[in-house]
Amino acid sequence: MKDRRGFALILTLIITALLVALLTEFINDVYVDTSSRHNFVAAQQAGILAESGVAGGVRVLLASLSLQSYTTLSDYWAKPMLFEEENGDLQIGIVEENSKLSVNHVTLPTAIDDVYYGMVMRLMTELGLDAVPLCDSLADWIDADDTPHTNGAESAYYESLNPPYLPRNGRLETVEELGLIKGFSGLPLQKLRPFVTVYSEAPTAPAAPVNINTAPLEVLVALHEQMNEDLASRIIEYRADTPFKNTGELSRVPGMESIATSLQTRITTKGNVYRILSQARVGEVTRVIEAVVRIKGAQSTVIYWREY
Repeated sequence: MKDRRGFALILTLIITALLVALLTEFINDVYVDTSSRHNFVAAQQAGILAESGVAGGVRVLLASLSLQSYTTLSDYWAKPMLFEEENGDLQIGIVEENSKLSVNHVTLPTAIDDVYYGMVMRLMTELGLDAVPLCDSLADWIDADDTPHTNGAESAYYESLNPPYLPRNGRLETVEELGLIKGFSGLPLQKLRPFVTVYSEAPTAPAAPVNINTAPLEVLVALHEQMNEDLASRIIEYRADTPFKNTGELSRVPGMESIATSLQTRITTKGNVYRILSQARVGEVTRVIEAVVRIKGAQSTVIYWREY
């Protein structure tokens, strides 16, 4: 009799333990499922909010660029925008691509463009990079032939890699594509990224003017062989109080009188290509959209879009 009671007690304890385990598993499944649903909804909301940030950035650009014939770092679009709510926030940042140096113009289809090759060379030197092999490899990636420059690389080099691939033999489509070119991966690309672009006012134009109202010192130094950090600093100091309304006004900067004229085809005072970074957070979920837009009059065209 006692044995039966003891066995029943043990059986009861085992069943109770099983029931507790099953209940715990059920509660955990419900919690995970609910959390997943909440995260899914939050992700959808964050994605929509990030898209609205890009749309808002475009509207700000259209309104701002219609007000004056030049763009500066004091304009409303150049200021970070932050919108906060109880459940999240939206951050929008805009950068003018015309403030950067175009790496797509170092070469024409069949020959190096000495002006832009020289500018990119000076930028790389200013950044402490080994400029000659990098510029030669860049030119080989873009030009139409398969004959490498002295320090460059063409299809024979890229086909020897694992995995193999071919050079584009055309203009780069994104800045990240530089990472595929011999010598650019890693630190060189990291250093160059803030100062170079693959977008210009007119995609197939032989020139890609740099906006002297928004270009950083490193890019200004690269514009001319006689430009140095002192002259570039004078330009930045001058434009802070008196933005350049046209390129001819550059000669008003002390020391620029002798080279301002030769820069006229390389510079502008108003950009029309902008990178918008829209970051939305809803709860614990964050979504980011990076878009590049070209503004022409009252029209905007998206030429690059990335979500992550």
